[in-house]
Amino acid sequence: MLAIEKYQQEFVAYLQDYATVKEPKGLYQPIQYILNLGGKRLRPVLTLLTAEIFNGHYKEALNAALSVEVFHNFSLVHDDIMDDAPLRRGHQTVHEKWNVNTGILSGDAMLIMAYQLFENYHADTFQALAKLFSKTALEVCEGQQYDVDFETRSDVAINEYLKMIEYKTAVLVGAAMKMGAIVANASVEDQDTIYEFGKNLGIAFQLQDDYLDAFGDPKTFGKQVGGDIIENKKTYLYIKALEFSESETKLKLANLFSTTLDSNEAKIETVKAIFVDSGAAEASKKAIQDYTDKAFNVLETLNISADKKLVLKTFGTNLMNRTV
Repeated sequence: MLAIEKYQQEFVAYLQDYATVKEPKGLYQPIQYILNLGGKRLRPVLTLLTAEIFNGHYKEALNAALSVEVFHNFSLVHDDIMDDAPLRRGHQTVHEKWNVNTGILSGDAMLIMAYQLFENYHADTFQALAKLFSKTALEVCEGQQYDVDFETRSDVAINEYLKMIEYKTAVLVGAAMKMGAIVANASVEDQDTIYEFGKNLGIAFQLQDDYLDAFGDPKTFGKQVGGDIIENKKTYLYIKALEFSESETKLKLANLFSTTLDSNEAKIETVKAIFVDSGAAEASKKAIQDYTDKAFNVLETLNISADKKLVLKTFGTNLMNRTV
């Protein structure tokens, strides 16, 4: 097995060979642009790593890993249009650099390209990958719709929020790992178990992302700290703060999240203070740890060596200790 950095290097090299511009350039230039904007490459690396966990070779999983990354970036292109977001990874979003129609069409093409990559596998593997992909892609769309719905609701419950991030974020992490297991011909039992590991890790990852959005270091986080607060997103922190606060603070928080203030900085600091004082910040950190532990408990049932379990556990631990 390779070091995580080596998997990243191998994947990026494969991606760069794939993401070339062809005719019509108006369709393929935006695709090359978004695929080369960087990012953590978390999902494709997990596909490659998982293939080797189950005694396959990472090179056999490169097309599956690429499919996951192409799909993930397709969803970002369309999400950015829906959010009217100007920046992605510090650069102009596709619809800002080109236009909305280009973002829609290039995104559509990326979804088809993601499916096409499965054609490089034998029939049984192709069928298993495509079946998992279809299920996951639809769940990601459902998660996005829940997220949109929550923008106009003031009564979002914790279990609803957790379901939203499970569908919008975590199922793709689980699927990325299961694809690696499928390519490596792991047993169905192990495929399902590694999916559960990835899904729980994905929920912890998103909760951590929400926490860092409020409390991360601006120098390392890579995004504007407090972005979710400015956008009035009902995150785990917000829902827990409402749950734990007295009526006066609850009303103040609800009012802050129903308006756009002239001074975003003042709003961010006020909301963060409520998150801390109410106990929501601590509850969020506990939830991150709980889902990480849940993922690690799933590991114990996998039919792999202790050394390989340690590799996955170390990966998960490093992910939860990140500052970006």
